[in-house]
Amino acid sequence: MIGRETRVLLRHYLEQGMSKAAIARELGINRRTVHRWIAAGQLDRELDDEAVRYGPRRRRSSKLDPYKGIIDARLAEYPELSAVRLFDEVRVAGYPGGYGQVKRYVREVRPRAPEEPVRRFETPPGHQAQVDFAEFRTPWGKRHALIVVLGYSRYMWIRYYERQTMGVVMRGLESAFRYFGGVPSELLFDQMKAVVLGDRREEGGRLVENPEFLRFSVHWGFRIRACRPYRAQTKGKVERLVSYIRKNFFYGRTFASDDDLNAQVLRWLVTVANVRIHGTLKERPARRFEAERPRLMPLAPWAYRPVTPRPVEAEPGQAADAAILPLVDVEHRPLIEYARIAGGGS
Repeated sequence: MIGRETRVLLRHYLEQGMSKAAIARELGINRRTVHRWIAAGQLDRELDDEAVRYGPRRRRSSKLDPYKGIIDARLAEYPELSAVRLFDEVRVAGYPGGYGQVKRYVREVRPRAPEEPVRRFETPPGHQAQVDFAEFRTPWGKRHALIVVLGYSRYMWIRYYERQTMGVVMRGLESAFRYFGGVPSELLFDQMKAVVLGDRREEGGRLVENPEFLRFSVHWGFRIRACRPYRAQTKGKVERLVSYIRKNFFYGRTFASDDDLNAQVLRWLVTVANVRIHGTLKERPARRFEAERPRLMPLAPWAYRPVTPRPVEAEPGQAADAAILPLVDVEHRPLIEYARIAGGGS
């Protein structure tokens, strides 16, 4: 039985007036075979009588092929490593292609479960920032990343500390305010931060804060808020960032010390995190921050001076004893001001 393609060629050659001997040579068969096919009526069959059969498509080579082993090895060690990071690494290794091939390959070898849609609670510029700690493990011990993200622009600040203490939170927030160039109207904290901010409870539906931190909030002028009642809608802005920081910054990098860790995360904020296209906003946080920064409250003229001296984490270049804050006189304010900060007044 003649195959579909051979019949098409045989008909074509006969219509062109080629001799049966020439056709046999062209098709690489015996001349008698050509006569037999014609006599058997093979050429009179309709071409559509036979189903079209396709062989397996030949796999096309790509520029990424020599570098797929690098991606496979990295994903085997760090399964959540982002496609952006992997693209940077294979590009350093000599990959000449684009990001799209890397992204498609990573999606093939590491399928992602669909994310549960969450309705976000959005805030106006300068109104709110969310604060949280995230735990990371380094070769020299556990470290805690203090993360502050502005609710409107998603512009963020990060610094790693050895401990979670109220002194760390206060010093870290002051660094974040200076980084932003202003202070948001309110800071949103998770209820679990009672460990960090001291004993706190609810009385009559209102949050009662640690007195030291309450004085700190009055000094800087922001209100203290808890993540309630819609935690998934309000707190998700910083919780999703924790996953993003792990995958895009922390995984797969090497750090020599705490100073190196904090230097690298600061560069990453400037060159990657705050200038990326945000997945929810579809804009760059740095671009939205341009509109948000003028709406932030001005910085306090001096750093907060706690009532009780307490050891806190020293900043880079600061002497260890300079991190012990001295006992000083407390700035007096009306009680109504404290009530307003605690959410009990306007």
